[in-house]
Amino acid sequence: MSSTIRVGAVDCGTNSIRLLVADVDPATGALTDVLRRMEIVRLGHGVDRTGVIAAESMERTLAVTREYAAACRELGATRARFVATSASRDASNAADFIEGVRAAFLEHFGSEVSPEVVSGDEEASLSFAGATGGLTAQGVGGPYLVVDLGGGSTELVRGTDHVEAARSVDIGCVRMTERHLASDPPTDEEIAAATRDIDAALDLAESAVPLEGIATLVGLAGSVTTITAHLLRLTAYEPDRIHLARSAPADMVVACDDLLAMTRAERAALPYMHPGRVDVIGAGALVWRRVVERLVDRAGIAEVVTSEHDILDGIALSAARHD
Repeated sequence: MSSTIRVGAVDCGTNSIRLLVADVDPATGALTDVLRRMEIVRLGHGVDRTGVIAAESMERTLAVTREYAAACRELGATRARFVATSASRDASNAADFIEGVRAAFLEHFGSEVSPEVVSGDEEASLSFAGATGGLTAQGVGGPYLVVDLGGGSTELVRGTDHVEAARSVDIGCVRMTERHLASDPPTDEEIAAATRDIDAALDLAESAVPLEGIATLVGLAGSVTTITAHLLRLTAYEPDRIHLARSAPADMVVACDDLLAMTRAERAALPYMHPGRVDVIGAGALVWRRVVERLVDRAGIAEVVTSEHDILDGIALSAARHD
């Protein structure tokens, strides 16, 4: 009989940092939430332009890291894993960030945990494992294309029970906002320039990840879950209604266009909108629209699945299985 292991998993991206404390059965991969948290810290704010993590972004992120380390200890996690993505790959002062995380866990969790800047391949594998874990039980079949739309980059991963092909491209919602969408709301010219950038990146991704024959498109991360909340016209952000929601591609495109056309004030007034997503959701919506349209064109997909389970769940699974 297998026993569960309580683990802490942290996913630190360009825009947000998230914690999952969960009980994991390493044999079956079954995962039961104890705590999920998400804070917008903007670790990668300006990194595309400056090549440096800003001091205030670093301090915000490390302050939350100390809280997360303490939560892992208080809830009885026996091991923890901290995965850092795009911003801490790109910054020249990444070593300071790594040292800050290590110190935070040593003090507040009781053992050293170093942030791992995983390769694109491992990031894809973790995202895929987290995202597809619950799909087969729901009768949602592969081959899957799992798309993890982050702040700095977007990962496209194809597979059925394991990763068959993956590619990460530099089209995240923060990066596209900083590069192109300066106006409020964005102008047609800005949207056209961003679209050219996005389409070129998706061409690059498609050279490594074939899209023909995909049965199910699965979208992950805050941009996609927020767009889905908009499509469902939720009166609050409800993860249980968003997780494994199945939507018609045409409805998803309309929801994307809606959000892209809104002013920041209009977005901020939406009941499911996290304040930290207000200024970047337009770019996220534009990236997601182009992905959905491409999958309709290449594979004739009839529905889009949104998953609340993603790389964070994959990190928790990997922590439990790590010897």
